[in-house]
Amino acid sequence: MEHSAHHAAHQTHEGHGGHLAGGVTWGAAAKATLHCLTGCAIGEILGMAIGTAMMWGNVATMVLAIVLAFVFGYSLTLFAIRKAGLNLKAAIKVALAADTVSIVVMELVDNGIIALVPGAMDAHLDETLFWTSLLGGFVIAFLLTTPVNKWMIGRGKGHAVVHAYH
Repeated sequence: MEHSAHHAAHQTHEGHGGHLAGGVTWGAAAKATLHCLTGCAIGEILGMAIGTAMMWGNVATMVLAIVLAFVFGYSLTLFAIRKAGLNLKAAIKVALAADTVSIVVMELVDNGIIALVPGAMDAHLDETLFWTSLLGGFVIAFLLTTPVNKWMIGRGKGHAVVHAYH
């Protein structure tokens, strides 16, 4: 999509429900955060499960989980944007613009919580501590990332760039 067409689509969307004019609802921010959390959770759980099952050290497991969280987080947006007709290069730019800050905040919070919960990093897949610390981290990350997404969408950033293609 050329720049002027993108700009026109963006302006048209700005009037849609006041999402980009600063009147972003908490529901819209929560929906964007939940979208991001879904991709992050898939990657994070997969990475933690693989690292734990392979008996890797804490650092290697956490690195794998974070890398996969970014891969899956971006992928969900990328697939949706590609489905809307954008070429791969443009879709990658939109996905990076839409999700980077959200994923970074989510991963910092989630992994920080896992690192701070005593014994969580050493827990095994069959232990309640593994799952409660991981899922608890997701809940707290969601609660802390939603205001960030609300602020960004209200300024035409983050998931606001995705809405121009829906």
